[in-house]
Amino acid sequence: MKIITLVLAITMTALLSANANHHEEKKSNYRHVVCFKFKEDATPAQIKSIEKGFAALPSKIDTVTDFEWGTDLSPEKKAKGFTHCFIVTFADKAGLDVYIPHEAHQAFVKELRPILDDVFVFDFVAK
Repeated sequence: MKIITLVLAITMTALLSANANHHEEKKSNYRHVVCFKFKEDATPAQIKSIEKGFAALPSKIDTVTDFEWGTDLSPEKKAKGFTHCFIVTFADKAGLDVYIPHEAHQAFVKELRPILDDVFVFDFVAK
């Protein structure tokens, strides 16, 4: 019986230690939030092209680990003309550092600029 108790104690200690190390090693995601306000003369076709172009970037830039986007639905009406929000996730800031100058991202920005009135960018590490 003493041996079983000893084995259980050692096993529990090992499991708790492994779990503690797992939490210490976990890295938080680096999030890149981008909101767009389009010019008044931007056409629906141009905006749709931007939506598709942005959504295509994760397949072209391998440091992107997740991507989601949507349009403003807030009943509070505090978006200040910003209609689109895109959230690009990276494993760490190094992923963003690859993404920003990447030729696919730069080509997308070149298409976006003529119809963009304003942009809001906010980066953070997820807690």
